[in-house]
Amino acid sequence: MTSSIPSNVPNGPLDPAVAARLKRTADGLFPAIAQQYDTGEVLMLGWMDDEALHRTLTTGRCTYWSRSRQEYWVKGDTSGHVQHVKSVALDCDADTVLVKVDQVGAACHTGARTCFDADVLPLGHDVLPLGDIVPSPGQ
Repeated sequence: MTSSIPSNVPNGPLDPAVAARLKRTADGLFPAIAQQYDTGEVLMLGWMDDEALHRTLTTGRCTYWSRSRQEYWVKGDTSGHVQHVKSVALDCDADTVLVKVDQVGAACHTGARTCFDADVLPLGHDVLPLGDIVPSPGQ
């Protein structure tokens, strides 16, 4: 997964302390969830490697690794649907990053606001209201 770094991206690798914490797939990737910073709306899931995360942190624009094209892509460079990064956090297992963004336009390549609008899967059981959540045994 090599690609030359554009001249506007600060040189240097991902912070070694962050890199040491990240857990990656066998091909060096980890999921990155993009979420609208002010509403909490989940927009999309992309894949990053250390270089994509470094670019995201240093440019303020989301950079992902395209598994199909085998190259980096900056969200919005071709569509104009830019993701301005507001914050980035690792999850508790350090195997996923949450990128809170200010999304300009659609997040999904289909033109939808989010990648999660179309197919809500039916649940095979009754859903309890939040106030009726039953604790797991031992809680």
